[in-house]
Amino acid sequence: MLLPDITSNQNKEFPTHLKWVGMEQISVPLLIEVNKNYTAVNGQADLFVSLDSDAKGIHMSRLYLLLNEYIAGQEFSQQTLAAMMDAMLSSQKGLSQQARLNLKFELPLLKPALLSNNSGYNAYPIEIEVVQSQQSRQIHVSLTIPYSSTCPCSAALSRQLLSEAVESKFCEQDQIDKAQLRAWLESKEGSIATPHSQRSYAYIQLSLEQSVFPNFADLVTLFEQSIGTPVQTAVKREDEQAFAALNAENLMFCEDAARRLKATLESMSSVTNYQFKIEHQESLHAHNAVVHDSKF
Repeated sequence: MLLPDITSNQNKEFPTHLKWVGMEQISVPLLIEVNKNYTAVNGQADLFVSLDSDAKGIHMSRLYLLLNEYIAGQEFSQQTLAAMMDAMLSSQKGLSQQARLNLKFELPLLKPALLSNNSGYNAYPIEIEVVQSQQSRQIHVSLTIPYSSTCPCSAALSRQLLSEAVESKFCEQDQIDKAQLRAWLESKEGSIATPHSQRSYAYIQLSLEQSVFPNFADLVTLFEQSIGTPVQTAVKREDEQAFAALNAENLMFCEDAARRLKATLESMSSVTNYQFKIEHQESLHAHNAVVHDSKF
């Protein structure tokens, strides 16, 4: 029995074209490459095409079925992505000139401890947006990178208090006995002041050359290394101590973190455009310290 196809009818009441028509938040299993192996993650997909004709609507079910065919449970690669985008346009022949795919997922990465033999997983929110026309394909990647930041001003003020406390404690001595000084510093009395630190975030959006397919794990590692103080997973006391030393070596205002990240982004030849937000969720204030920047 032939079923009616209302969407193919001409839209006579309001004959106008529409920029994007489709579906959002479709659950889809993804296989993402991590260190030359593929990791299964749960994702969400948004699927859109432009409506460039006077038809009443697009064929949404075709887009849904293509997602299952080309993306769900398949190794996510440049080839599968290109095939999916081509198929989306072909499925709406005569209706659409552009297609858009958004994929959101959290990428679990195994991170070693700083000193001990332990390790654990961090999950990194990632989004990839692909826009394709008959002439070109644009790829945009968004990542969230958490890290720790210790305030340089607070560190300087803490050092000053410690210096004054040493002067007061040993004011009657011309020479300080090293063992006595060390014992005092390691005692509770030696904890004069601590600089304030906070969990911080870099929210990064990249536009890539058409021929470049992102390696998500490598991007995360690159940005963590550029900032210098990534958050840890499993830690023993030696790891926590090493992390404290790492923060002392990388005292950062939000401006410092932004400049480190910007230098890395500017060095990436495959990145045609970028914008980012640095956010230090301060422990001193009830508000955040923030930097916004972009290539253009």
